[in-house]
Amino acid sequence: MNSLQQKFLYYSRRKSFRYGVPFLLLIVGGSFGLQQFAQLRYTFSKKGSLTRQEAEKYGINMKQKEDVTLEGEYEKIKDLDIEHWDNVRGPRPWEETSPPSTTGTDAKH
Repeated sequence: MNSLQQKFLYYSRRKSFRYGVPFLLLIVGGSFGLQQFAQLRYTFSKKGSLTRQEAEKYGINMKQKEDVTLEGEYEKIKDLDIEHWDNVRGPRPWEETSPPSTTGTDAKH
């Protein structure tokens, strides 16, 4: 018993023991504590999938799954000209909602 007490006193005088052990306990214990709080977030979240009937009840018209395909979307954008375009700045909330003027600010390619 005496040798155990001497070892504890020996190690407790070292800085690495006095500052390192509480730091490691804080890191490891904090990780487990944070895991419990994160689990509460997912346990009590009320997220679910939106059905077609619920969407129509709120006025959202959802497309049929068969209507949207990768090939169909490719056909829509295949003929777009992506080489010649103008960078147009969108309106800011504090600006009037008039169409952007093109006087002298045309983009050069």
